[in-house]
Amino acid sequence: MAEIAGTRGTLKTPRAAAIAGVLFSLLLLTSLALIIQSMQIRATDSGAWLDRQSWKVNIALNLIPLAGIAFLWFVGVLRDRLGEAEDRLFATVFLGSGLIFIGLVFAAASVTGAILAAHAADPLGFDGSPAFRLGRSLAYHLTSIYALKMAGVFMLTASTMVLRTRFTARWTAFLGYGAAAFILLGSQVFDWTLVIFPMWVLVLSVNILSEEYHRPAPVPPLRER
Repeated sequence: MAEIAGTRGTLKTPRAAAIAGVLFSLLLLTSLALIIQSMQIRATDSGAWLDRQSWKVNIALNLIPLAGIAFLWFVGVLRDRLGEAEDRLFATVFLGSGLIFIGLVFAAASVTGAILAAHAADPLGFDGSPAFRLGRSLAYHLTSIYALKMAGVFMLTASTMVLRTRFTARWTAFLGYGAAAFILLGSQVFDWTLVIFPMWVLVLSVNILSEEYHRPAPVPPLRER
């Protein structure tokens, strides 16, 4: 029983959340890099990438579920770590915005996967068709508007929880506030806002890992003779 309790305690450590956050960030950033290299971000995308660059988009779509799993682990371990110090209002918005964000990303990835499947079935007639324009516009709006707005809300609540509980450095919270404000106001103007959220999670996770690494090991209690 002591061994099981020790294992459960290990899974709750900030290090577990930080590792999950790093994995999520690297996977999502890799996926976004492949997509940005291959296709136009805007809904007015012409679809020229379907002939030569579709394999990159396909790899990116296969990385997104793995990023989603890592993100859910990141959120779960953070909430467990906060424990009783977690405010119910912020906890609800924190969890809800995180789940909606990853759900919308999955939905946008599914629409993009459907575009790839439809093009494979009709390589000559699908490009520029109304079905392509509908699917491409839907994927753009799901990602660049709704998912990013939820990412901004997640960053705002997570940053507030950092300031209230101080489970990591305060500067990460202020960085989160600035990044969230930029996402909420500029996600439809600047295409590169897609990378802000995973970059912030990466910075937050690396900072948590750094603090855990430099934290002195607990001194075991003296045994009574």
